[in-house]
Amino acid sequence: MTLPEYAVVTTTTDTEKKARALATELVGERLAACAQVYPISSVYRWEGKVEQGEEWRLDLKTRADLVEPLSARITALHGYDTPEIIAVPVTAGGEAYLKWVAEETQSK
Repeated sequence: MTLPEYAVVTTTTDTEKKARALATELVGERLAACAQVYPISSVYRWEGKVEQGEEWRLDLKTRADLVEPLSARITALHGYDTPEIIAVPVTAGGEAYLKWVAEETQSK
């Protein structure tokens, strides 16, 4: 069986409430099959200064062909001026899990 290509798309936001709402919306729209939401500590350069802060990270499991519409939707829903959107290809995974990702991101 040839499986489609997959990706993990990562974004961050400033509160757990926003992260969970974003995850719920994106999974509900079938742009991602699932999302892990967890706290992280970030160090980054913004407007010429090194900043530190607590954020919430979302790792969204999806098909590679949905990365562009998923990214566009993150941008539309996100509260940051420049939201992090990083897509990493999945080069291997459990066949049953990847099949589930494909099924959960299909239009019903």
